[in-house]
Amino acid sequence: MPTYDYECTTTGRRFELFQQMSDQPIETCPECGGPVRRLIGAGAAVIFKGSGFYATDYGRPTIGSPARERGQTCCGRSSPCDTRPCDE
Repeated sequence: MPTYDYECTTTGRRFELFQQMSDQPIETCPECGGPVRRLIGAGAAVIFKGSGFYATDYGRPTIGSPARERGQTCCGRSSPCDTRPCDE
């Protein structure tokens, strides 16, 4: 569920509210009952949940990678490796 930012036009108080995308924006401040306006947020970063997306996944070339195809090895040896000694 997305988080929406609101600002009370009477007191200037800012607050967040979890709402479904299909919910209508609220019109009154839950604290003072004054009118509110929904703010346009900058958005959040993409969050990948589950397995498979980690910052370390793309840290170094692996066998079969573009580096290997260019004739480079994963460990810096002068000849191509059959296994990945960097991981051992």
